[in-house]
Amino acid sequence: MVGYLYQVKNDNQLPCIIMGSGFGGTQDTPSMIAKAKSFAQAGFAAFTFDYRNLGESEGRPRQLVSIAGQQEDFLSAISFIKGQPSVDGKRLALWGSSLGGGHVVSVAAISSDISTVISQIPFNGFPKNNGRSLKGTVSLLRAMYKDLKRGKKGEPPFYIPVVGQVGELAVMTSEEASKTIAGMQSKTWRNEVAPRALIEMMKYRPCNSGGQVKAKVLICYGEYDKETQGPQTMEMIKSIPNVEVKSYPVPHFEFYNPEVREGVIADQIAFLKKCFPA
Repeated sequence: MVGYLYQVKNDNQLPCIIMGSGFGGTQDTPSMIAKAKSFAQAGFAAFTFDYRNLGESEGRPRQLVSIAGQQEDFLSAISFIKGQPSVDGKRLALWGSSLGGGHVVSVAAISSDISTVISQIPFNGFPKNNGRSLKGTVSLLRAMYKDLKRGKKGEPPFYIPVVGQVGELAVMTSEEASKTIAGMQSKTWRNEVAPRALIEMMKYRPCNSGGQVKAKVLICYGEYDKETQGPQTMEMIKSIPNVEVKSYPVPHFEFYNPEVREGVIADQIAFLKKCFPA
């Protein structure tokens, strides 16, 4: 795994926010870098990392998302950052967006090192109504099982786009797909993924472990989010004992738009300062 520590030079040990991206995301996308820099400028350390098989981290096949593997990667990041001399290992937070927003809840449920969690537009199971046509759903299912069979045979993955236009074969389809893809551009992000990961995600419900989370949690969600919809998000919110909620009148991908992102960052920093007073 490859990660980067963002911090402003300080003589004191700093609270650290360990950051995980969304489905197929990498740490060098503009939104992730902007978040990490903002947290550092606010007086925290921020640690970004790439999950296995993605970005700069090792692992094959490439562009393969593993739920269990990414949870283990979060735990590895926690263990690593606790050993850094500039970080206060007793004041650690997790931050995650989309699929990463689900991971931070499930990981906090099993890690006693985490006292604070920020879950942004969290994944908590696939929505029942995602706007995909029956034909589109069938095409996606065929791609998933074709890729799974190739994996079992040791063959290269059958890749499909992470984001595509409505009607296209992709994991997530959006009318603003082109704008979304442009906002994700970086040296390592690739708009392709092995779709067998969606089979594992069908069973993934981070809210099932929400009751075991002892950390203080902030959930930020979009009121018009079609990817991580309200019913699933409300189920997660209700499952967590100590939770605060911020809602924004925007869809899923607008959270990565600089104009929206700045307001969300300000709310998240205010929450962190309340949890980690100077």
